[in-house]
Amino acid sequence: MQSTDRDHFFETDASQAQRARKAAKAGNKHGSPIVLKSKILAAILDPASPLYGLFIAESAGFVRRVNLEVFPYASVFGKTSEVTATFRGPKAPVTCLAIAKSGRRIFAGSWDKDIWSWDVESAEMTGSFKGHSDFVKAIICASVGGKEILISGGADKKIMVWDLESKSRLHTIQDPTTTMLAIQHLAVDPVLTTDAALVVASASSDPNIRRWKITLSDFEQMLESYHDRPDTERLTIQEHETSVYRLLYDDTDEDADLWTASADGTTKCLARSKNFVAEDTLAHGDYVRAVLLTENWVITAGRDENVKIWDRASGKLYCTLEGHFEEVTDLVMLRDALGRPAKICSVSIDNTIRTWPLAKTELDEVVKKMQEPEKPKGEETKDNNGSMLTAEEEAELAELMDD
Repeated sequence: MQSTDRDHFFETDASQAQRARKAAKAGNKHGSPIVLKSKILAAILDPASPLYGLFIAESAGFVRRVNLEVFPYASVFGKTSEVTATFRGPKAPVTCLAIAKSGRRIFAGSWDKDIWSWDVESAEMTGSFKGHSDFVKAIICASVGGKEILISGGADKKIMVWDLESKSRLHTIQDPTTTMLAIQHLAVDPVLTTDAALVVASASSDPNIRRWKITLSDFEQMLESYHDRPDTERLTIQEHETSVYRLLYDDTDEDADLWTASADGTTKCLARSKNFVAEDTLAHGDYVRAVLLTENWVITAGRDENVKIWDRASGKLYCTLEGHFEEVTDLVMLRDALGRPAKICSVSIDNTIRTWPLAKTELDEVVKKMQEPEKPKGEETKDNNGSMLTAEEEAELAELMDD
């Protein structure tokens, strides 16, 4: 029988099945989803509220400041989250975010080729940085020589270094000897960076990771020696088969090894003691977009829609957190008052922010609930009064209504 559903026109059976699968999965409540209005392409921690604050970059061209501390039963009041500020300006998707070292300004890279700047508290625009000839895909804030700087990387294969105050461009960096493709991510090396010189690693759409030493007056590419042949230099670090999407220096260890996430489906630990040769490899299974670390866990996420928790000691997969129904684009570590990892936030092009625990007992409980069959609509458990809430929840809701 031929379908008359216009949504089926020009679609293969596989694409119809995929769309149906995602539609069925979209209603799940795993990770306590907070729904935003457009695709979320990046997220960073709000340093003023490290336990429940995020800045998110949306495909609609907005940056939003989000409070994740939602009061119980907020949906009863038609409220799912608190967007405390919206930063406007870009007319194209926002791809990356950074906060100034002072915490007073936020920056966003966009498909419109510019880097936008706002005052964090007032959300007023403070200007933009123009220079890239293609999408801006990565930005970081740092300081060198007593001056605050911004470093950006674009699809134009260029890394640019900017003076934050004057908005002037200090350097334009390209690899002169090898083919460097679109920049995907940037990370500051915490071990080799000094007050006078910044060491930055860059990842791109080719398999190579490059390192750069940057001062206010100059820059140079740092060459790498082979671990087993210290007398021979290599131009780049190449431990992956294809694009590298994320770089993360390990802040849980004084060696600060370099962790990576790649389109080859793996996350790797590149050991500093071995001149950044891969020491550990975790096979996530599909494009890996983000990686986080704690003393006990490695957390990965990407195109397969899942957040995966790995045991650092054994390298084995501990659990898979299923909730998102589109690609996960970023992970953020929420921290307690002492700066310790408290929870994980994942964001996705499914328009949702989801929050996950880190404690083993809580993770086990989350996984257990995921494995329970969902109750058909209309068959949820009700109390004797026909309410969807327990007596305790009814009392708490009544108290909230009184307030």
